[in-house]
Amino acid sequence: MTFTQKLRSAVASSGSTLCVGLDPNLSLLPKSVKRDLLDPESQVAFFCKSVIDHTQDFCAAYKPNLAFFEALGASGLEIFEEVVHHIPDDKIIIADAKRGDISTTAEHYKKTFYNQFNVDAVTLNPLMGFETLDAFTEDDTKGIYVLALTSNPGADDFLKKPFEGFDMMAQYIASKLEKRSNSSKAHLGMVIGATQAELSKSVTDLHKKGSLLIPGIGAQGGSIEELATSLNEHEGIPLINSSRGIIYAGSDHENWTEHVAHKAKEMKEKLNIITKRYV
Repeated sequence: MTFTQKLRSAVASSGSTLCVGLDPNLSLLPKSVKRDLLDPESQVAFFCKSVIDHTQDFCAAYKPNLAFFEALGASGLEIFEEVVHHIPDDKIIIADAKRGDISTTAEHYKKTFYNQFNVDAVTLNPLMGFETLDAFTEDDTKGIYVLALTSNPGADDFLKKPFEGFDMMAQYIASKLEKRSNSSKAHLGMVIGATQAELSKSVTDLHKKGSLLIPGIGAQGGSIEELATSLNEHEGIPLINSSRGIIYAGSDHENWTEHVAHKAKEMKEKLNIITKRYV
C-alpha cells in the first residue's frame, strides 16, 4: 500500500482529517499522572498511550514530536518507539522531527525514522536545499511533509519573503515540490499553518496534489472556516493537527482521559466541513 493509499484509507475509515499531536510536556501532564508515576519516562509513556487509547476513534493520524521525547535523555527514543508501537496500524504516524541535512547524515535520519521506528512520514526542513529530501524519496510507502508556510510568527523571516520571482519563499518551495513529485517515489507533502489561511491558497495552488499537514488549529487559534475555504479546490488530502487543545483538555481532573476523548470528538465534528470532501 502506498502512502497516499494508506492516508486515504485512514481518513475514510475514521471519517476524520484530525491528526492528534503528541507533545508530552512534563510540566503540563495531568496531576494524577505525576502523582501516581514517579519517573518522567513512565509518566510520558503512560500519558501518550492513554491519549492514543481515548482518541483513536476520532482521528486519522498521530504526530509525536521528537523534541519532547529527546528531552528525556538517553531513554527518550526508547519511549518514542514504545509510543509509536502503541498507535494502531491503520493510523498515519508522522514523526515531527523537522530534520534537514544532506548526504550520509540525511541517510541516517532516514534509517532512524523509516527503518528503525517504521513511521509513515516525517517532517523535513528544506532550507539547506532540496537535496535534504533525497534520502527520503525512494520508498512509495512513505511520505514527507516539507515545511512550506508554518504557523509561527517567524514565518515572516524567510517563508513569507519574496524569493526567485515568487511573492513568498513558501510559493517557491511548493512549486519545486510539485516538480520533484514527478520523480519521487515517496509522497511529497507540505506543512501549511492554519493561522496563515489567508495566504495558504497561493501556496497550495502550486502543489495541488500534495497532502497537507496543517498545524495551528485549537490552541494556536486558526479558523476552521477560513481553512475550509482555502482548501476548496485542493486535491491532496489534509491532516489538521491539534496538540495542546486536545491532549491537555482535562489535566486538572481525575477523569482527564474523558475530557481528552470529548475534545477529540468535538474537533473531529468541527472538521467535518473539510473531511466530507475527502471521504
